[in-house]
Amino acid sequence: MMQTASDRMINTVNVTLLGIVGVITFFPLYYVFVVSFTDPSSYLSTQFTLFPTKWSLDSYKYLMSTNAFLNAIGNSVFLAVVGTALSLFVTSCLSYAISRKRLQGRKLMMLLILLTTLFNPGLIPPYLLVRDLHLINSTWALILPVLTSGWYVLLMKGFFDSIPASLEESARIDGCNDVSVWYRIILPLSLPSLAAFGLFYAVAYWNTFFTALLYINDFEKQPLQVLLQNMLIDASTAAGGSAAAEMISEQRIPPETLKMAAVVIATVPILLVYPFLQKHFAKGAMVGSVKE
Repeated sequence: MMQTASDRMINTVNVTLLGIVGVITFFPLYYVFVVSFTDPSSYLSTQFTLFPTKWSLDSYKYLMSTNAFLNAIGNSVFLAVVGTALSLFVTSCLSYAISRKRLQGRKLMMLLILLTTLFNPGLIPPYLLVRDLHLINSTWALILPVLTSGWYVLLMKGFFDSIPASLEESARIDGCNDVSVWYRIILPLSLPSLAAFGLFYAVAYWNTFFTALLYINDFEKQPLQVLLQNMLIDASTAAGGSAAAEMISEQRIPPETLKMAAVVIATVPILLVYPFLQKHFAKGAMVGSVKE
């Protein structure tokens, strides 16, 4: 199909505008990365750089040498790994159960699950529940209340519905019960949906922030995002308190390079996980959206 002069002009304008937007979007990420690897003494002399005159890992070494930062990373890793595994387990179990038409009360359960996606209880009821369960200052307070999502359950149910019933019937003829069918037949065929929802859950747990502010008062149990927020708001909390601020002044590491290094550390893990799930992500993200 031949393009007219006006079509070529429109395409040129679109590509130019999208290129400008892309550069504007990419520049903050690039600047954070560059500053995090800039030598502290070089940064103190320039205060602004687009390319390090001298590369350094001092900011990263300092952060990884502080107990506060290591504890925060450990807490976030625990949330992401354990929370994601438990959420996938609960979500897949519930989705498989309500996808079986022989389940008594199935429609009522689906209605109740749907209601959780339409109405939000707010802040006070969940806080009272966590308090009454004696989970304040417990890492489990960041996992159990958000163990599954009604929306994810319904989407995964749609994926399970697309699996031929003949496979389950064949497995039952071979002597499998419901648990065996779920474990040996349903889950292996559901890797795309598990990968997609696993990534969603992992990102949510890794980025846990607001609930940690509500339920966690013990500094040693706070996740990385809370520590990062403290660092970005107040330079004096760069690594968790006045003692860290004294270490910064002694080592002459500017707070800005520490902040940028912390942002990189908080961002990179999810970016590294995504390529391994990419082949499943596109297909899994559409689960339940198309009915065959």
